[in-house]
Formats: sequence, structure tokens, C-alpha cells
Amino acid sequence: HGNPPAASTFYTMYPPVMAPQANMFGNVPGYEGTVPGGGGFLPPPMPMEPVAPPQPAPENPEWSIPSLSEDEARKAFKEFVSSHCCYSDAPVTQGVITSMEPFNTFRYRLETFTESRSTEWAQKPYEGEPADFYTQPAPQPWEVQATPPNLFSDHNVKIRVPFTSSVKECNTCHATGVEQCTECNGCGKKACWVCDGTGVKLDAACSHCNGTGKESCSKCNGRGKKECQTCKGKRQLLTYIELKKHLQDHVVEHNSGLKTDKLCSVNGKELFKNSQNLVCTHTHTHSCVSNAFLLKLKRTSISLFQRQTVELIPITRVNYEWKDNTHAYYVYGNEHKVNADDYPATCCCVIL
Repeated sequence: HGNPPAASTFYTMYPPVMAPQANMFGNVPGYEGTVPGGGGFLPPPMPMEPVAPPQPAPENPEWSIPSLSEDEARKAFKEFVSSHCCYSDAPVTQGVITSMEPFNTFRYRLETFTESRSTEWAQKPYEGEPADFYTQPAPQPWEVQATPPNLFSDHNVKIRVPFTSSVKECNTCHATGVEQCTECNGCGKKACWVCDGTGVKLDAACSHCNGTGKESCSKCNGRGKKECQTCKGKRQLLTYIELKKHLQDHVVEHNSGLKTDKLCSVNGKELFKNSQNLVCTHTHTHSCVSNAFLLKLKRTSISLFQRQTVELIPITRVNYEWKDNTHAYYVYGNEHKVNADDYPATCCCVIL
């Protein structure tokens, strides 16, 4: 039998085009961990060239902060109250505005468009495609070429990895192209639906099944077999490694001022917008948010592009007097939404 080669000696052999059509899962260099059903995301390679530092954003022009007039505050308050069936409009019609205080806040939004990749063994009915397994080494997962994506749009792309395709017999139907019908368990007949399989209906032989209690299976036309769902009757399968390219838009937001849940539904005035491969974050706080976020993403994906936006969300506290008491409400966002948690004129309604 001879002596085996030394443990430290390895050889990579590439069989001819007509390689055995056997189970070759896990036998492709660079894809050893690939399994049917897929696994986790593949770590991206180190960049071949140093990443260019982000370019500083241009200096911002003078930012004008819009002010809310008393008429606008009253109108917003009136619309807010009219939308609540249990609110009296007395504070709106009788209340007197005593002061208005701006509490403008800023919303910072960082979008990072990333790409991640994963692989899995896949198969499809064989339709004459070339079986190129081992005709030459397969490209590594991050070397597979793909169409450039539309930025900031989530989508997934499936790519058949070159030089990983092979043909094998369908393991479901054992290369017959047909499989047993599950509706009739392969017998071609099933219980008559008119007589429930008894052969009798109204004390007489069932006319639908001629008293047999059986009828032909409609799913397989009485044959007991139907086309194999795995190979679609082709008898063979094309087995290959499928690369899944995942493109996602990750968003990090940072607000200051009013509670975040109040600001999610409103828009503000865009003060600043910048897009680059890697943006220069606008403030130290935003830089910390961005760096921590990117560090987490780098473990499984690469950043393709970034976009950051600074938005002014106008917020005004409106103080008013009604029935010798002082009250307040907030008007916020371009939509002039109102928050009045302690509205002084509500009633308890019971709907029967």
C-alpha cells in the first residue's frame, strides 16, 4: 500500500470537466464552510488600497430659524382640540396667550449603505447548463463580480458562483422524474366525496362512484404518481454554490430636545446634507455615533456610501391663561403638530 504522504504536504487537484456527479458539498477551496441552507455572513477582505479620508463639508451658511406667530399657534391648537371628541374648545376660544418660547431642536441622520455576502449550496432542475465544476478555481466570495447597486435602496441579489456547478441525479425521485402522489398515497384512487367512501347514498348505490366508494384522484389523474417537484421531471439537478449579496441602508438618528417619539412623525427644515464614500461627521457627538456604528458593521459588511443630514425641528412652547390658571402646549414640526398632555377641559365619555 505504500506510505502516506507527510501530514504537512497538501495538494489541490482539479479533476477534468466530466468530474463525478457526486455530492461535492464542502469540496471547493475557499468555500469549505458552505452548507445547504446557508450560514452566517462572510467577513469582508481588507481593502487593497488605503481608504481616502473623508473630505470636510463646506462651511454652512447662516441658518435662519423660523418663528411661530400667535395666529399659527392658535390655529394649530384649534385643530388639535377639534380632533379630540372629549375636548371642550373653551380653552381655545377663551384662553389668552401670555408668552411663546422657542425650543428648537436638531435631528441628525446618518445613512450608511452597506454590502454583505453569504453563500450556500443550492440546486435547480437541470436544463442543459454547463457543468463547470473544477474547470478552473472558483473565485472567492468577495471576488465574484456583481452589478453596481442603486444606492440607499435595500435589496438582495443571488449569483451562481462560477466554476462550482455540477450535475447529479435527483435524490427525491431517484432520477425517475416522478414521485408518489401524496393526495392518494400512490394508489390513484381516493374515497368518494359524495358517499364518504361508503359506496351508499340514500339507501342506494352511490351513482358517483358506482357503489365502489372510490373515485379517481384528481391530483395525479389516477396515475398514483405526479411530476417530481424537485427536478420538475428533468431527472437531474444542477448543484452549485449560490452567493447572496445583501444590500442595506442602515440609519442612525440622534435627536436633542423634545422626546424622540414625538419627533418621529414630523419633518423639519433641512440645514445640511453631505454624501461621500465616507462622510466627515458634523459634530463630535455625531462622530462618536458614526464610528461606533461603523466598527460594528465592518465585522460582516463593507460600507459603499454614506449620507448625513442635519434637520432643524421647530418647537415652540405656548403659555396661555384660562380661568385664572396658567397652562401650556407645544407646537412642533413643519406640520405644526400639538402636544398638550395636561389639557384642562376634558370630559369622560362612556360608549355603550
